[in-house]
Amino acid sequence: MLIEVTRPADHVMLIRLARPEARNALSRALLRELAAQLAAAEADPEVRVVVLAGDDRAFSAGADIKEMDDGGIPMWGQADRLLAWKAIERFSKPLVAAANGWALGGGCELLLLADIVVLGDNARLGFPEVRIAAFPGDGGTQRLPRAVGKTRAMWMMMGGETIDATTACAWGLAVEVVPAAQAVPRALQMAALVAGMSPVAVGMIKQEVLMSFQKPLDESLSLERKLLLWQTADHDEGIAAFIEKRPPVFGRR
Repeated sequence: MLIEVTRPADHVMLIRLARPEARNALSRALLRELAAQLAAAEADPEVRVVVLAGDDRAFSAGADIKEMDDGGIPMWGQADRLLAWKAIERFSKPLVAAANGWALGGGCELLLLADIVVLGDNARLGFPEVRIAAFPGDGGTQRLPRAVGKTRAMWMMMGGETIDATTACAWGLAVEVVPAAQAVPRALQMAALVAGMSPVAVGMIKQEVLMSFQKPLDESLSLERKLLLWQTADHDEGIAAFIEKRPPVFGRR
């Protein structure tokens, strides 16, 4: 197994990348396993939020360079890798990432797919691909500028330098920086908070926010979709709980 899966809290799944000998490099097998586990989480109504983490030394050092010659075609063009990345990208439930140590190349691209990111104070983020005459091939050239702006993205990718956790947070790549030992616990705390909200509303928020990166403003306002939220059982429960001065219980069928 290249990932470890636990259920540390109600409605929360924790997925840990587990290739410590390779600093959690994203081999094709690991990506396939991660995509399959996210598909299982997607189908499980008991899972409302997923937390993704590495270990103390690395979130992920990026693509597995040893696979670059495999098959005689660029690794970024291999069908199983493309399908795995697309499955991760399309995961519709909240994805919280906790990163310690290295988050490089594909590891940093994986962080860019998370909805909420917590960094340990030992985290280092970067895109070193240019050092081997390559470039970020799993979405980094498109997602990083949207996250940090053009000039910062150009520097990170053209210079191949890493940035520390404090800089990454200031640039908008994370919500918080915490002591390294607290990165996963803090991510789990955030996940538990989100898991206690209406899964319908949370899912709609994710869908709407991601739409803002894909469509012009007049299309992404999508008034009809927002109005549908007011017709859900979760909304009725939220109003009733407020009036009755009690915690709401969301997600009941």
